[in-house]
Amino acid sequence: MNLNRFDLASLRLYVAVVDAGSLTAGADRFGISLAAASKRMAELEQHCGMALLQRSQRGVTATPNGQTLHRHAIELVARLEQLALAIEDLHTGTTGHLRLWANPSAFGGFLPRLLADYAANHPEVKIDLEDALSEDAVRAVATGAAELAIIGDNVPSEGLQTLVADVDRLVLMVPAGHPLAAQDPIAFAQALEHDFVTLARSASLTRVISTAAEAAGRPLRIRVQARSFDAMCRMVAAGLGLAILPRTGASLYADALGLGVIELDGLEVKRRLLLAMRDRASLSRAALALVEMIEAQAQAQAQAQTQA
Repeated sequence: MNLNRFDLASLRLYVAVVDAGSLTAGADRFGISLAAASKRMAELEQHCGMALLQRSQRGVTATPNGQTLHRHAIELVARLEQLALAIEDLHTGTTGHLRLWANPSAFGGFLPRLLADYAANHPEVKIDLEDALSEDAVRAVATGAAELAIIGDNVPSEGLQTLVADVDRLVLMVPAGHPLAAQDPIAFAQALEHDFVTLARSASLTRVISTAAEAAGRPLRIRVQARSFDAMCRMVAAGLGLAILPRTGASLYADALGLGVIELDGLEVKRRLLLAMRDRASLSRAALALVEMIEAQAQAQAQAQTQA
């Protein structure tokens, strides 16, 4: 097989199409027409001499042979992304570059303080930070757009290495004067009698709460979906519903917005966030420094709990 005939653009498009399960979504991501995307996929299949995609009214899925190509294409695209970013760093004179994607729970909780400490210890490193849902952050690491991601522990991360980045407790947030404000703790099932403000339904935190509600035999009545903890808390303050957030994030807004923070019974309140990476051995020095900082903080916390 003539390797020179492999088109990197087509391989990147193929990864996007399979990940999205849609030729249209893959074409949109690359800013090309559906016809052009379809032509590229047909040419890729012709070059490989086999069917790679199975098309249906619901979209596209990779054939068994296509799944093999998908795994190898992800590796190739990830290396290409890393090469492009390294060349960009050389052009800009950057001596270190931390590329991190993180979910809203990390942004609303431990991450700002962590990165402040990191920046103080590594002032030469440029921090490229992206706010994303956990699934998107996993995909960014898998495809090389990011070296590290902070995700919920209920998000599939096959093929990636993970370690615990933070552990927090989920609490209920209620507006001032709410009937539940005087109760602490409160049963999760009782809270489910009220409307809720959440992140997007696909967010890992929302899925945790929805799964717990289903287990309790009660529907999660989502009235408002927001994109950040800040927006969620403002909706709660306006009386549009209750919210369940990690305590660290909740405390940032409770005093400022006059919200009540209540402990919950009947819900697994421990919330773990994971740091995900492709391969620790291949991390840049900037990324490895953050990993080691997180590990050192986790070890210090464990020792403090043991001594307490």
